[in-house]
Amino acid sequence: MAIETSIVVAQAAADQGAFPPFETDTFLSQLIWLVITFTVLYTLMVRIIAPRLHGIIENRQVTIARDLDTAALAKQKAEEAGEAYEKALAEAKAKAQALAQKTRDKLAAESEEKRTQLEADLAERLANAEKTIASRKAEAMGNVREIAEEAATAMVERLSGNAPPQGAVSAALDAAMKR
Repeated sequence: MAIETSIVVAQAAADQGAFPPFETDTFLSQLIWLVITFTVLYTLMVRIIAPRLHGIIENRQVTIARDLDTAALAKQKAEEAGEAYEKALAEAKAKAQALAQKTRDKLAAESEEKRTQLEADLAERLANAEKTIASRKAEAMGNVREIAEEAATAMVERLSGNAPPQGAVSAALDAAMKR
């Protein structure tokens, strides 16, 4: 049924003649309407749409210029802040190094002072120990002579059965120590 309808419409159009825009009877009215439509559209474009577009474009250019200026100012401030940061960092490093050096010097001085005190204390203890050793050695050497006399007297008495004269053992020890 839809096919039959479209065939009927096509035949009716064919019966009427040529394509309507190309008919010479309506050609003048079509040109008049073309001029009227073009004039109305051109007027709308020139008076309403073009000024609005021009305003939008100008507004956009102003906004872009303002944003670029703001970005340039922000970049300059960021560079200044970066330079200030680098300067502050360098000063902080210098102060830290100076403080560290001062602390090292102070600790080295304290260490040297303690070392000197320890050396003096050790030298004093060593001197006292040497004195004690010398006195004990002298005391021991004094006791060695007595022990040697007693031992020699006991050996002679045991071997010979008689006790030797007291001066003879001392004289023999003196002679043996001189060698």
